[in-house]
Amino acid sequence: MKTLLAAFALSFSIAQAAPLKVATLHPIVADLARQVGGANVEVIEILKPGGDIHHFEPAPKDIAAMRGARLLLASGKGLETYLDKLRDSLGAGIKLVEVGEKIPSIPYVCNHDHGDGKHHHGEFDPHWWHSAENMKRAARVMSDELSTVDPANAAAYESGAKAASKRFSELKVWAQKEIAKISRADRKLVTAHSAFGYFCKEFGFEPISLLGVGRSDDADSKHVAETIAEIREHGIKAVFPEDQANPKVLAEIARSTGIKIGDPLIADGTAKNAHTFETMLAHNVRALVAALGETK
Repeated sequence: MKTLLAAFALSFSIAQAAPLKVATLHPIVADLARQVGGANVEVIEILKPGGDIHHFEPAPKDIAAMRGARLLLASGKGLETYLDKLRDSLGAGIKLVEVGEKIPSIPYVCNHDHGDGKHHHGEFDPHWWHSAENMKRAARVMSDELSTVDPANAAAYESGAKAASKRFSELKVWAQKEIAKISRADRKLVTAHSAFGYFCKEFGFEPISLLGVGRSDDADSKHVAETIAEIREHGIKAVFPEDQANPKVLAEIARSTGIKIGDPLIADGTAKNAHTFETMLAHNVRALVAALGETK
C-alpha cells in the first residue's frame, strides 16, 4: 500500500511540474516566451523561422498543434489578419494574447502618395519588435500573461522578464555605439518596405521607404523617380534590400544613381539565421555600419 501511495505521489508531482504549453505566431515572440518562461514553459512555434508573417494563415495541422496550449501569443497590431477567425476555431480553452497591443504604436512611414491617399495596411506600423524598449515592454506583457494562467510560477516569470530586459538594454547600448560610426547626415535608411519605423525612431535614422508594409506592394515609376531624386538631393550612400523580398526595385534605383546596395536587412524577424531580437538587431546594425559608416 505504501509503495502504491508513493508511486501516486510521484506521478502527481511530475504532473504538477509539467511545463505550461504556449503556442506562438511569430519567431521573435517564441524566443521571448522562452526567455521569460524558462523551464516552466513549452513553446510550440506555429509560424516558424523562414515563414512569411504577411501571408501566413494557420492550417488545420496548426490548429491541432495548438491543442492543449493555455496561451496563444500573437505579435498583434493588425499583423495577423486571421485572428478573429482563429478565435472562433480555438474555443474557450486557450487565451489569445496580442503581445504588441500594449506597446505604443507609431504611424507607418510611407514617403509617397498611393493615389487614393490611403495606407493599404492600416494606419500603424506593426513591426514593433525592432526596438529594444518595445522588447522590454513585451517581456513585461509576457510575464503578466504567463503569471495569470500559472500563478504558482509568477516569481520565476517576473525574474525571467527582468533578465530579458537587462539583455535588451545591453543590446541597445551596443547598437548605439556601433551606429555612432555613422555620421548623422548619413543616417537615412532607404528600403523598399516600411518595416523599420521603430528602429529608426530608437536609433536616430530617417526612414525612406518606397513601398508599403507588406512584401507584395508594387512601386510605380513615379515612386521610383521620387526616391531617386531624394537620393541625389541628400547624397544618400546606400539602399538596403530585405531578406525574403524581391530586390528588383532597389536594384533599379542603384543602377540609376550609382549608389551601393547594402547587405539585406532582416525586416520581419523570421530569417532562418536571425529570428531572435538579438540576432536580428546585430545583423541589421552591422549591415548599416558596413554600408554607411565613415571610412578611416
